[in-house]
Amino acid sequence: MGFIFEGLEQEAYDRKYSERYLIARIIRYFRAEWPAMLLITAAVLIGSCMNALLPFFIAQGMNELVRSFAMNKMAMIVAIIILSGVIAWGCNFVSQWCTARVVGDVVLHVRQDILQAVLHHDMSFFTKYASGSIVSRVTSDTEDFATVVTLSMSLFGQLLYMLILIGILLAINVKLSLIVLATTPVIILIAVGFRRFARHVYQRVQRVQSQVNSNIQESVSGIAIAKNFRQEQTMYNEFHAINTQSFRVGIQQGVLFGSIFPTLLTVVGISTAALVYFGGWDVIVGALTIGYWLLFVQSVNFFWMPLTNVSSFWSQFQQGLAASERIFALIDVESTLTTTQDVLPIPDRLAGKVEFRDVQFHYNDEHTVLSQLHLTIRAGETVALVGHTGAGKSTLLKLIARFYAFQAGQLLIDDRDIRALDLHAYRRQLGIVTQVPFLFSGTVADNIRYIQAHASDDEVASVARQIGEGTWLDALPDGLATVVEEGGKNLALGQRQLIALSRVLLQDPAIILLDEATASVDPLTEAQIEEGLAFVLAGRTAIIIAHRLSTVRHADRILVLSQGQIVEEGTHAALIRRKGYYGDLYNAYFRHQASDYEPGHGFVPTTHDVQS
Repeated sequence: MGFIFEGLEQEAYDRKYSERYLIARIIRYFRAEWPAMLLITAAVLIGSCMNALLPFFIAQGMNELVRSFAMNKMAMIVAIIILSGVIAWGCNFVSQWCTARVVGDVVLHVRQDILQAVLHHDMSFFTKYASGSIVSRVTSDTEDFATVVTLSMSLFGQLLYMLILIGILLAINVKLSLIVLATTPVIILIAVGFRRFARHVYQRVQRVQSQVNSNIQESVSGIAIAKNFRQEQTMYNEFHAINTQSFRVGIQQGVLFGSIFPTLLTVVGISTAALVYFGGWDVIVGALTIGYWLLFVQSVNFFWMPLTNVSSFWSQFQQGLAASERIFALIDVESTLTTTQDVLPIPDRLAGKVEFRDVQFHYNDEHTVLSQLHLTIRAGETVALVGHTGAGKSTLLKLIARFYAFQAGQLLIDDRDIRALDLHAYRRQLGIVTQVPFLFSGTVADNIRYIQAHASDDEVASVARQIGEGTWLDALPDGLATVVEEGGKNLALGQRQLIALSRVLLQDPAIILLDEATASVDPLTEAQIEEGLAFVLAGRTAIIIAHRLSTVRHADRILVLSQGQIVEEGTHAALIRRKGYYGDLYNAYFRHQASDYEPGHGFVPTTHDVQS
């Protein structure tokens, strides 16, 4: 059966917890719910007593009928039976209502804890692990966690009910009670045997569900690309393979869960047959009245129900424990971003000096991205980063943003080690604009004030009109009140860039990290963005991944990167005169953007050209 579970290995951050630890950790979430738990306990206790005594009252009525029919006694017994049933129903309602409330509160707190943990993980975590798998743990696994909580509450009532029934059975007939008690260990052993398989199966069920969620999320996100290249069938085939695997694992789960009840009921049937035989014989010889024999049989039937439920619930209980293990593993993941013990205070306004000292960084052990990097960016300086794909430009920005932890060296912000800075306070002074900005659902104004939630409408409008003189707002259907759909898909890329620049301008950061915002827009929007950049970059340190000739020309300094090293630096004019590595990049990426460009003319002769 190994092919069924192929590809369902656990994530690298998954851990193995003992059942005792998992249960103890789950119990911690109940500490704040002790008043409701006391009420549930009282309701379960009273309700269990009423349910357990119901057969006794019925037996008393049967004995009265056998001896002599007395209307007043029968009426009293009937009234007691009805009253006990009403009380039992009321207690069950209270316990179910309180249980639902407690379970809801506990699951609420668990989801808050897991989402808080997810939000505090560094970017390397989200790069390494599929978002669909993470979402599955926050949603599906917490639902299974709710199952274990509900079962825990139910098991308490079932066990209490069983203890009361055992006392009643022993009081009626010790010999028959011993037959019942002799069967109990057999049922428990069968349940424990199922338990060994249940947890492993449920873990695989949850893992394959994560894969299904990840595949669906990726398919929906990339549907436009799939349609563009007519790859719908390929996308469907990939989903079909994962879905088939989910089906096979689901069959394993169904067989496991579906076989426990028939097995337990077989044992119960054999035991009940023995009770009927021996109990009937006692009635014949006069050792037991027919009323008490009926009481015993009814009580045994009531006893078998919670016993088989408790035993079969144990397999479901393992599903909840498996989900709890995945949830706690995600909560317990340690971030690779560490802060030194002595956190340095950050001034209200950083100057913006950035310095790399012998910084070394790699995403994995096989490939070093930055090696012994030395770099100083002065406060207020605009630096453009150029280089071929994979040169380390984006990595450099990610390290400054503290999205990843470097392995060696120092990264200083205003001569303070970045690892000693309060991350939240530091990032409030960091403005980031990506090449394809992400917008949240809401209005344009909501997205602009995303980091300054208390900014007034006038402040938002003022900032927006500083970008391209606000003419871009006229192209929006409702101006700042225009509704933004998921990810901003109802807006053009240039409009999203202008909103992102307005957001950064409202934030008023000390350091700007910019992945060239004009790389994929039309000339008119490019002019509006460049005009907006003049406002955004004024008086701030700016590190820009450059794709446009206008950007590199206006930068205070250009850094040319190759294989994680700075191979050249200087102004555009100085680097052109040097006719080195930057000359190659200029010819490849920037020359065709020049106003005097003519095919085949005006290229910079480089050292490589001279040697060849």
